[in-house]
Amino acid sequence: MRHLRAPDARLFSRVASAHPMLPWLAGAAAMGLSGNRGARRAALRATGSLALASAVVGIAAKSASRHRFPPRPATRALPSGHAAAVAAFASAVALESPLLGAALVPLAAAAAVFRARAGRHSPGDVLAGAVLGVGVAAATCRWWPLHVDEPADAARPNVPVPALPAGQGLIAVVNSDAGGDTPAEAELRILLPMADIRLCGSSVDLHLVLERAVKDVLALGGALGVVGGDGTVNAAAVRAIESGLPLAVFPAGTLNHFAADLGFATLQSTADAVEAGCGGAVDLGRVTSAGGVSTYFLNTFSIGVYPELFRAREAREGRLGKWPALCIGLLRVLADGTPSQITVDGRHRRLWLLFAGNSRYDPPGFAPSYRRSLNDGLLDIRTVDGSHPFARTRLVSAFLTGTLARSRVYHATTVTRLRIDGMGEDEDYTRDGEVGPATDTLHLDKATRTLTVYLPPPQ
Repeated sequence: MRHLRAPDARLFSRVASAHPMLPWLAGAAAMGLSGNRGARRAALRATGSLALASAVVGIAAKSASRHRFPPRPATRALPSGHAAAVAAFASAVALESPLLGAALVPLAAAAAVFRARAGRHSPGDVLAGAVLGVGVAAATCRWWPLHVDEPADAARPNVPVPALPAGQGLIAVVNSDAGGDTPAEAELRILLPMADIRLCGSSVDLHLVLERAVKDVLALGGALGVVGGDGTVNAAAVRAIESGLPLAVFPAGTLNHFAADLGFATLQSTADAVEAGCGGAVDLGRVTSAGGVSTYFLNTFSIGVYPELFRAREAREGRLGKWPALCIGLLRVLADGTPSQITVDGRHRRLWLLFAGNSRYDPPGFAPSYRRSLNDGLLDIRTVDGSHPFARTRLVSAFLTGTLARSRVYHATTVTRLRIDGMGEDEDYTRDGEVGPATDTLHLDKATRTLTVYLPPPQ
């Protein structure tokens, strides 16, 4: 047995010296790439909780503690930073996905016990770290409430649409530049072999392809399909409304918020709806300029710093998680931006941002993520007032302490229409992630139950 001791010691040394968080971050990456929306939410919450727990231990506990540990070349802190991180990660996953949590919690416990048995931390420090990690994961629910997987009102089929077995009669436009993770065209040809699949690449005009597809669908008497992200779906939705065609939304872009709120997480789920012939009518948000020209938004409209905040969050979300990325993004855009001077429904306002959602969004605050209904006839309005003293400081403090709903600088309401005057010539607005030039006057309202879409069949 002696000849095994040396390799065993070397293996133990390598395991002990390896970065303890790499396996957990790799697990988060795997969940994020899985294509399952629940797993992605779990990955984001877990990564954010891990980062937050590590920061709490590193900043607060290390500076306050004078505890002595066994002489090992390891973290000397009370509580255990590693135990806090893995407990936060596993607990956050369990909050979003109990099944995944059931698999990870025993692994997190084993990892914490291993650290104690290896002499890197005392059992009391490991226990304190685990308690801290669980508390941090639970605390994230205050800023980022748990998503409730309940069918939205829009997911109740109530409008007749043609059932298209094997996709016969469906013309689907695939935006190959939408940024998805899977080869959508090849998968769709397998799922719906009789559908007419038309690929639109970077050198092809998407709008031209959609116009030709609409003409051909009208001749066939079938349905229009669109494969891509929210920007692509917006373009298809406008043409579906103008032509009176039902729209099949296949999620295959970087962001698929509209498809997800319809109840579609995969290409398969939309294909099933197309074959079953289940449909309903949903609202669209509408923006009308002073000249009477109208455009639509499926998800959101915003002016002010919100577009920059959204981009700052997206740039960091994969590394830090949704809430930490949002926090850092908020600090950056408020430090560099300036409020907009506009008039809202006849009242002069100095606003950092104005957000309008197509139907009521959850959760409240700066991270609107999902809708329980897409046909409630309402605009979800959220504003941040820049006229109060220390408005930026008060906003950040309220955000970090979870008291945003009671802050005087933040306002949330629902309306059916809104008028915005005083937009400067150099100001823009964002609609479903696309930036457009603003006119001096903008009217926001709802085109209620205007768009007919395929919806998941009843369970």
